[in-house]
Amino acid sequence: MRNLRPEESMVPQGWDNSENRHHESPYDMGQNRVNHPVLLRVGKRSVDIAAALFFFIAFGWVFVLIGLCVAVSSGAPVFYSQPRYGKDGRVFRFWKFRSMTANSAQVLEEHLKNNPEARRQWDEYQKLENDPRITPFGKFIRKTSLDELPQFWNVLIGEMSLIGPRPCMLEQKSLYGHDWSHYCAVRPGITGLWQVSGRNQLTYNARVALDVRYVETLSVVKDVDIFIKTIWVVALGHGSR
Repeated sequence: MRNLRPEESMVPQGWDNSENRHHESPYDMGQNRVNHPVLLRVGKRSVDIAAALFFFIAFGWVFVLIGLCVAVSSGAPVFYSQPRYGKDGRVFRFWKFRSMTANSAQVLEEHLKNNPEARRQWDEYQKLENDPRITPFGKFIRKTSLDELPQFWNVLIGEMSLIGPRPCMLEQKSLYGHDWSHYCAVRPGITGLWQVSGRNQLTYNARVALDVRYVETLSVVKDVDIFIKTIWVVALGHGSR
């Protein structure tokens, strides 16, 4: 397993994780404290498989077209992958279309060093309003969330779900404390409550609170509601950076 990119492994300032790191609960090891009915879990997984198969059959050509555009506009590699935590604390490889320059780590380091406002923004949101690492075509696929399409493969093979919390980066696990068990209780999602509630305009603390609420109140009705809202959010480009 390769190392995380420096820009992807940084943790936001303002998260005091020293106590969590030395006082782990049983849930930090991946044990769940949230249990959902078997019927709900089976139904959710069935919908995930059907949705992923439908995507590849109906929109496989879009997948290929975007891959070609990435290759032509910024060269190889076409995909970007990163290890993330999934259900039960298992690590899986998370896929996206590459939207950043090949030397993104160096670009970010130099940009944050010379721009105090960018540093403040990065520390609070782990995102930048005007990110110098993103390629011109990368801006388009991020704005439209098309860079997320490869995650339908993660859904098909059971590593992710259509709806769920965003999968956690390996080096940020200790930041979640007792909330970590909620992330172990379900498969991470392509979209979720965070994405339709402000997305990158929210702080990291707010994102975790929304993820926890989603897991504790999981239902078919709420998943349908999030899915419908996702279409609206993507169409308008709300909260994307």
